[in-house]
Amino acid sequence: MPVYIWNGTDRAGKKQKGEIDTDNLSLARQLVARKGIVVKNIRQKPKDLSDYLPALGGKVTDKDVVVFVRQFATMIDAGLPLVQCLEILQEQQSNANFKRVIRQIKKDVEEGATLSDAVKKHPKVFDSLFHNLVAAGEIGGILDVILNRLAAYIEKAAKLKKKVKGAMTYPGIVIGIAILVVAVILIYVIPVFSQLFLDAGARLPAMTLFVINMSEFAQSYVHWMILGIVILVFAFKKFRQSPKGRAITDRLVLRAPVFGMLIKKVAVARFTRTLGTMLSSGVPILDGLDVVASTAGNTVVEKAIRDARHAISEGRPVAEPLAETGVFPAMVTQMIAVGEATGALDTMLGKIADFYDEEVDNAVGALTSLLEPMLIMFLGVTIGGLLVAMYLPIFQLADVVGK
Repeated sequence: MPVYIWNGTDRAGKKQKGEIDTDNLSLARQLVARKGIVVKNIRQKPKDLSDYLPALGGKVTDKDVVVFVRQFATMIDAGLPLVQCLEILQEQQSNANFKRVIRQIKKDVEEGATLSDAVKKHPKVFDSLFHNLVAAGEIGGILDVILNRLAAYIEKAAKLKKKVKGAMTYPGIVIGIAILVVAVILIYVIPVFSQLFLDAGARLPAMTLFVINMSEFAQSYVHWMILGIVILVFAFKKFRQSPKGRAITDRLVLRAPVFGMLIKKVAVARFTRTLGTMLSSGVPILDGLDVVASTAGNTVVEKAIRDARHAISEGRPVAEPLAETGVFPAMVTQMIAVGEATGALDTMLGKIADFYDEEVDNAVGALTSLLEPMLIMFLGVTIGGLLVAMYLPIFQLADVVGK
């Protein structure tokens, strides 16, 4: 549907401008006039390059969604009509891709769709949790309350994701730089030393010979090594995309010595936060567990939640089947049992989520403290070992000359 840019004056004589999407220019003029605007100029908005290449429009971030939801909730609470809220949010949105999504949602709502059905068409921006909670808010007439809860949830989830990414990124960058430095030394620096030793006719230590052989191998097969790495990465991604490969890698991640416990705590925090938010918003527990399972991010955790959901659907209490999965710690299932018995399961889940957010903080701090000396040792052994191997013959030559 084309978008038209207009400007004019309202009944008070103040200048106004905006955008409207409709079928044709005549209808656009009529719709603007109905708002009490005397139209001075109206024309079709030219398409941006991002309309043809969506990747150029910018990725929709968690921050974009949080700002959108917060503003949406404020306008709904103030009594503005749904379509008008969406129109205002669309006009002030700077992200081209997100603006296009809001425009499409507004169009669907204008044509009679519910807000939850409209957002459901954009799973890359609004996940299943989002549209399920919006549906609950529409049914209960508390859409503004639900939107505020969603904003708080997205902010906390984004904060948790950032912590985990930070813990993973630091060692990855250090190891990547170390590999690059070692490659430069082997390909460009070692050959200079090896030629020097060859000209001097010195007898080389075993350590130096080993490093020189490594350098010659790297120079001869560097292109094949790069190609091999690319093929391995591609093969791993393909393996990871298959159901069996995803299950195997997810299981290995949870069993990893250092990162496994961190990932498990993140999974527990996400599970309790998501389910608590849905229950407090009036979503039935079986529907909530179905959504939580699909957003778990780990197939092992997802299977555990779905198995628990099946048991709960047969009439069992929530805590027992969760405990039987072996994924959730005893403390979590015991607190869920208490929350279930007292009728405050959503509140108890929120408390568990807050506790595990702190646990993730502590785990990230401990992980960083543990990794720093290990990375320093890794750098010392690799780069330091190469340098020592190259300087050993020089020290031997100096001893010979000194004698």
